[in-house]
Amino acid sequence: MYPNLKMAIFKRGLRQNHLAREVGIHEVVLSKIIHGFREPSSIQRARLSEYLCADEGWLFEKYMAESAESRAGAPSSQETNRGDS
Repeated sequence: MYPNLKMAIFKRGLRQNHLAREVGIHEVVLSKIIHGFREPSSIQRARLSEYLCADEGWLFEKYMAESAESRAGAPSSQETNRGDS
């Protein structure tokens, strides 16, 4: 998931279908990109970041559930897989 992309679209008050038309991306493809089901091409990344006036690196930072859990102090997979023996 690209939460920064979703937030940038929301802050600009855009609808996904309008943004998709403006940057030349099919609506379904844009939705899949936003929700992390599809990786954007370099051209799509450039067009979206230019249209949204946002840094491309920031815009396409992915939400990593694993790193969020580890920052919150959740046990690592090694710790949870250890037996008591």
